[in-house]
Amino acid sequence: MISTQGQLALITGASSGIGKATALAFAQAGINLALLSRSQDKLEQVAIAARELGVTAEVFPCDMAEVDQLRDRFASFADKLGKIDILVNNAGIGYINSLTDTSLADWERVFRLNVTSVFESTCGILPHMRAKGGGLIINVSSIAGKQAFPNWGAYSASKFAIMGFSQTLAAEEKEHGIQVTTICPGAVNTPIWETETMDKAGFDRTQMLTPEAVAQTILNVVQLPNGAAIDEITVMPSGGAF
Repeated sequence: MISTQGQLALITGASSGIGKATALAFAQAGINLALLSRSQDKLEQVAIAARELGVTAEVFPCDMAEVDQLRDRFASFADKLGKIDILVNNAGIGYINSLTDTSLADWERVFRLNVTSVFESTCGILPHMRAKGGGLIINVSSIAGKQAFPNWGAYSASKFAIMGFSQTLAAEEKEHGIQVTTICPGAVNTPIWETETMDKAGFDRTQMLTPEAVAQTILNVVQLPNGAAIDEITVMPSGGAF
């Protein structure tokens, strides 16, 4: 396990759920933070908790749906921060509906937030990682990016797209010293289940993974020994939930 003291991670969707848990796990490991989400107030609360653990934590309110602005914004974040060792693309949206009942607007919304925002934010950071000789990009996908579920068509298709994007990115950036890992969690008990696009689910959330379990998995990737890399990790609840 390598020391992560003094590294800097930029995390999207950092105000709640997996993003928040990852931020706090990173802070405990001595990783400085740049935190992104739409809610500045919630980000500030996470940043305060992280700073109490002895790291620096800056907040950058950002709407990931504004995809036409993301590449320039993320490049400016990198310029301001000076370096980014780790990029965690975590922000996204859940969506449950049959394919025939999914409108074009909903389909495009899911892909804008789950795929295009990841593409644009990553492209904004890549020149800076290349310039410093390497980095680690962690993309949060889903078990739905590896197998299909009825009524999850748009979401599943978007997560399958992230798998393909991650594999291509890893192949293209290897020569620049940039590693790419995709995390594929099963169901995770986060506020995503309370959103308007997910209120039809009706699952037993007590059987799901905790955000902290996924965050620990992400931290384990960051702490791999030099020369080791993991392309993909699937982590599932032990209680039988998908």
